[in-house]
Amino acid sequence: MKTHLSETFLENSAETLRAIAHPFRIAIIDLLHHNGRMTVTDIYTKLQIEQAVASHHLRILKNRDVVNVQRDGKNSLYALAHPDYYDIVKTLTKVM
Repeated sequence: MKTHLSETFLENSAETLRAIAHPFRIAIIDLLHHNGRMTVTDIYTKLQIEQAVASHHLRILKNRDVVNVQRDGKNSLYALAHPDYYDIVKTLTKVM
């Protein structure tokens, strides 16, 4: 493929976009952008989904470094790894 972007960048970008490409994961990015750090309980309560479902989607986002997690006693606090991930959601709201 002829492009000024490296093959590694293209592959990593596609994998990250695949990780984001789910309604719950887009909603999680939106929640974290607007609320800052949140526990899995905060997230599944706001999204009205089961805890296991929220944890599954958070794990996918964490594995692609879209979100990071910090321990606070018994709680894990999730946050966007970089605020620019919300720009993807914002762009989608403009073009959809």
